[in-house]
Amino acid sequence: MRRKKGLGGGFRVVVVVVVVIFLNILLRAGAEVTERLEDKEAAAAAAVKVKVGVVLDLNVIVGKISLSCISMALADFYAPRSYYKTRIILNPIDSNGSVIRAAAAALDLIKKVEVQAIIGPTSSMQASFMIDIGDKAEVPIISFSATRPSLTSHRSSFFFRAAQNDSSQVKAIGAIIKTFKWRQVVPIYSNNEFGDGIIPDLINALQEVDTDVPYQSKISPTATDEQIGHELYKLMTMQTRVFVVHMLARHASRLFAKAKEIGMMKEGYVWIITDAIGNTLDLIEPSVLESMQGVLGIRTHVPKTKRLEGFKLEWRKRFRRYYPTIEDIPDLNVFGLWAYDAAWALAKAVEKAGAHNLKYKPATNISAMEMNSSNYLYSLGVNENGVKLRDALSKVSFKGLAGMFNLIDGELESSVFEIVNLVDNGRRNVGFWSAESGLRRKLKDHQQGSRSRSSTSGLRTIIWPGEADFTPKGWEVPTNRKKLRVGVPIKSGFLEFVKEFDAVVADLTIRANRSLYIDYTLPFTESGVSMVVPMKSTKNKNAWEFIRPLTGQMWALTGGFFLVIALVVWILEHRINEEFYEGSALDQICTSLWYSFSTMVFAHSKYIPFNTLNSIINHPLTNKQNRLEL
Repeated sequence: MRRKKGLGGGFRVVVVVVVVIFLNILLRAGAEVTERLEDKEAAAAAAVKVKVGVVLDLNVIVGKISLSCISMALADFYAPRSYYKTRIILNPIDSNGSVIRAAAAALDLIKKVEVQAIIGPTSSMQASFMIDIGDKAEVPIISFSATRPSLTSHRSSFFFRAAQNDSSQVKAIGAIIKTFKWRQVVPIYSNNEFGDGIIPDLINALQEVDTDVPYQSKISPTATDEQIGHELYKLMTMQTRVFVVHMLARHASRLFAKAKEIGMMKEGYVWIITDAIGNTLDLIEPSVLESMQGVLGIRTHVPKTKRLEGFKLEWRKRFRRYYPTIEDIPDLNVFGLWAYDAAWALAKAVEKAGAHNLKYKPATNISAMEMNSSNYLYSLGVNENGVKLRDALSKVSFKGLAGMFNLIDGELESSVFEIVNLVDNGRRNVGFWSAESGLRRKLKDHQQGSRSRSSTSGLRTIIWPGEADFTPKGWEVPTNRKKLRVGVPIKSGFLEFVKEFDAVVADLTIRANRSLYIDYTLPFTESGVSMVVPMKSTKNKNAWEFIRPLTGQMWALTGGFFLVIALVVWILEHRINEEFYEGSALDQICTSLWYSFSTMVFAHSKYIPFNTLNSIINHPLTNKQNRLEL
């Protein structure tokens, strides 16, 4: 009994010692964690606060998604980097979809807050104004959703596009058109700067694959359903059945709903949407997606990674905390990922550029009146750290959530595009396109080299509008116009056709009074009466008909020959032949002319001393006459 008590007491001592040691370890670990947190807080407090503006349309879901991703990017960036000497402080402003408010927000952020950079704006039209403001104040503008190609023409070194340029997808659209051998395409786009921006590049890409653009359909963003229907009815009267749609998703939703209503989503039609719609398919209502069945779409390809999947789960949790009133949380799209990568890139650039001089210097080369003016444009200062931050941003390169983040001439490097087919109220991937390998069913197909062909075998099976499994030919004879009724008579008399038909095909005489009431078609045979009559002979029986070919010039030439021969004969004969030197000059001329004429008729048997004269005179005679008499 004593041993048991002794063992029990020893066990208690061991337990107490273990508990004490464990508690000591926990206390030390807690102290270390507390110390680290204090160090992080101290480092964060000691870090230089760098003000960055954010101008977004926060009244729409895309703006809310983008702002939440920007905030998460900065939190994820600084969490393992507590030793960094800079911290970005966001200053968000809602532009409410207005170009003027976006420009005013940029002026306030630069003039009052003195931000070092601005993330945004949402639209390309807003960006065109903010680029000029940022360039004047030397404040970098980083946009992840302004995709209009014409923004590049501003050539501002302080503008960075952390998104795909719209013109980068036109080659993919051209490859699809070429694959299915469609010869005519009609683009349908918004009648504004955003819609117009892609059209020149799209037409050039279509011309490279021998495809014509017979018509361009412009639809205003503020158009009513009736106006949209009127434009679609106009397209139905044309032969072309291949349409490329480039507009924002909220405008495309109304377009496809109306197209479904009037019967343009049936067999024979082809609809291709750009990435402006394809990248935001998750934001479109299911009822609208139902009217888009069979549509082909272009989307920016985002590689699937474990980091991305984990981020999506964490983002949904934080988004619900940020916006608890939103019940139906949409899926994260590529614009949210670009916003995340843009904020990450800016944080890296800010740390690299340093925070030694974050002030603004007064503007130079302005008058005293402009300096005292209330207009911000006149008194806008210049960011002293702007050039360093711009250079740092230009060199940032890392692997982001949306893929490799690498800016070339201030724009995100082009990536791979997905070709999706909208079926069953969802989307199905049917292929990929890249500048290196063209259209491919899989991304790994480009490893097969040039043996892989960009043909229909390069894409998966496509379900076209009307659930058709065959490729539409791309054109049709319009059948929705008023039909022309043509009557063909089988008996004489045409009274039954009056007020019944529009045209008559028959042997009808065209008269002046009849042409006042009806239109005649062009006869396919000539009308008239023919007769068979004896033909009068036109042969001339004149005996002198044989001299008709001898024209005046021929007679003059013949006479000239006689004179020349007579002269030659006289020159050669008058020295030794008495007939050519005796007598008067008139006698010698007559003798020479007679001899010249008689050579054509008579055969002379007189002695001719010169062989040359013999050949001249007797050349046209027979061989017997050409024999010389010695």
